[in-house]
Order: sequence, then C-alpha cells, then structure tokens
Amino acid sequence: MSKRLKFFFSHLTISACIALLIVGLVFFIWYQTPLAQAVGVTHLFFMMLAIDVVVGPVLGFIVYKEGKKTLKFDLSVIILIQIIALCYGVYSIEKGRPAWITYNVDRFELVRKNEIIEDHISLAKKQYQRVSLLGPQFVAVEFAKDMKTRNDDIFAEALGGISISQKPERYVPLEQVKIQIQKRMQGLSILYQYNVKEDVEKVIKKYPQAQSWVPLTASAVDMVVLLDKDAQVVKIVDLRPWK
Repeated sequence: MSKRLKFFFSHLTISACIALLIVGLVFFIWYQTPLAQAVGVTHLFFMMLAIDVVVGPVLGFIVYKEGKKTLKFDLSVIILIQIIALCYGVYSIEKGRPAWITYNVDRFELVRKNEIIEDHISLAKKQYQRVSLLGPQFVAVEFAKDMKTRNDDIFAEALGGISISQKPERYVPLEQVKIQIQKRMQGLSILYQYNVKEDVEKVIKKYPQAQSWVPLTASAVDMVVLLDKDAQVVKIVDLRPWK
C-alpha cells in the first residue's frame, strides 16, 4: 500500500474514532433519547459530522504527493481546519442542548441552553445558576405573587415569545408543585387518541409503573412525560400529546 493510501486510511480512522466519541457525548449525555428528536438536532448533527469526517481525509488524499516540499504544511493546514470546524460544530451543538425541563401551568417545557435568560441569574437559587453537565434537569416555575410582575410575564410571552420557563430565578423544585401536577396529569388511555395503538401499548409495556402523563413542548416535536402514581417523572417518551 502506498504512503498516500496509508495516510488517507489513518486519517479517516482517527477522524471516525473521534466522531464516535462525540456521538456518545451528544446522544447519551447532552441529548438523551428522545430529546434529540424533540429539538430536531439529529439530521443536522450527523450531516455536520459526516462532512467533517469525510472531507478532511479526502482533501489530505488529494494534496498528498510524495516528495512535495510543502506536503507537511499542506496536511497540517487541512488537519487544523478540520479540528477548528469540528470544535465549532460541537460548540454550537453544546450551546443548543436541552438544559432544563420546566413544569409550567399544565405541561413541561424544554428549555435549551441558548434560550436561558440570564439577566437576573444572580437571583436564582444556587442549584439553578449553572446548567448540569449531565443532561437536562427537571424543575418547576414559580408564578409571581404581585399582579404587576404577572402582567409583565404575560405580555413578555405574548409579544416577545419569552416564557418564564427561560428564567432560572423563577425555578423551584418539582416537588413544590406536586399537587398542581396531580390536578393536571392525564390518563394513559387518552394517548390512544393521538398515537398509533401499537406505539402506546409498547410504551406502557416498557414502563409499567407509568400511571399518567403530561405534555412536553419542544422546539421541533412535542412529546409526552410519563408519571407514576405519585406524580414522579418516569420517562420522556416519543408519543404525541395532541394532534
């Protein structure tokens, strides 16, 4: 095998191994199933990864010529560009990852890291001032006690699309709204109205402890949060909460 082919396959193998590590990070920690689908990142991520993994080795194969004076420089530039492109892609994916899953009124809302409003982050409880490195955390939002702030919240959401779920200073533990969740949670039988029967039965069989559910709203696909008899979260599942 020529040195050119050896370099190509070595470069491709290393790129593929790095890509596999990133896939593990993205889909097993940052975008745990089925959240990647909920925010619509899967196709974009794999397209970015495929381009980066393939283009680098192919360009290296094209410019590789034994005895070329600038060979080391050319290959170094290609690898550097590949690393920069990969780092930027991973950075963008990380910024858009699910950060909080907040219970608001009658549903959970998925809040991505780049959607968090940090204007008053110092007022948030310490545990809500930083996003977890191990995937999104469940919290609830607390409604303002004074009418002026409540009205401001309503106008901000109606006119600017800003939900109080994006404001960590309004976060409280999920247990604090347990009674509210119990009043709003729905029976599993309702899911048959919005999903294929076999899909619902498969989920119920997989999570027998699930007794009810509430909707989860997300940027791409709305899903379902299963709850047990004590209104504790069981699992987010890929079922539709409405038509």
